[in-house]
Amino acid sequence: MDLMFATRNRHKTRELAQLLGPDYAVRDLTGEYGAPEIDENGSTFLENARIKARTISRYLPQQIVIADDSGLIVDALGGAPGVFSARYAGAQASDAENIAKLLRELDRCGHTESPARFVCAIVLAINGRIMFATQGEAAGRIIRPPHGTNGFGYDPVFIPAGFEKTFGELPNEVKNNISHRAAAARKVRLFLQKSGIKKDAAGQ
Repeated sequence: MDLMFATRNRHKTRELAQLLGPDYAVRDLTGEYGAPEIDENGSTFLENARIKARTISRYLPQQIVIADDSGLIVDALGGAPGVFSARYAGAQASDAENIAKLLRELDRCGHTESPARFVCAIVLAINGRIMFATQGEAAGRIIRPPHGTNGFGYDPVFIPAGFEKTFGELPNEVKNNISHRAAAARKVRLFLQKSGIKKDAAGQ
């Protein structure tokens, strides 16, 4: 089954493809130069994923579009960075800059570590119509300094519950069993297997 992932983040695309497995061919917007820019103005991860899914599925009406919004919720920061996780240190901020700001904010609040959780919302849509929406979480804590070069985003400062290594240190096969995106992707895969959505999307 072909899926269009509403992202230009190749790290996310590669990870989602691994999570869904070989029965799904996951493409993204990297080559879709005419795709509209998306204003992620939702107040929750699920709202933002819905916005992305609807926008891109209207642009590519014959495609099954999958969209996600994910981020980090840190208890000591009152839930920040939340939906602003990817742009916490600015619209074009790098992963390293976002991590640096996160640690500065923890310093400002007098914390060296904090309970935290990753959240991933995933939505499927066809021609502007939402077909399925779900969410997954991974609980853990923020540590310092960053450890590991695997993964992306805040992975080097997040240790999942029950482990002593960060997402940035854990091998992909471990992370892909316990991550927030893995939890959401399992639900998506189950839905696709049971729904018959492929016929509806392609008009076959």
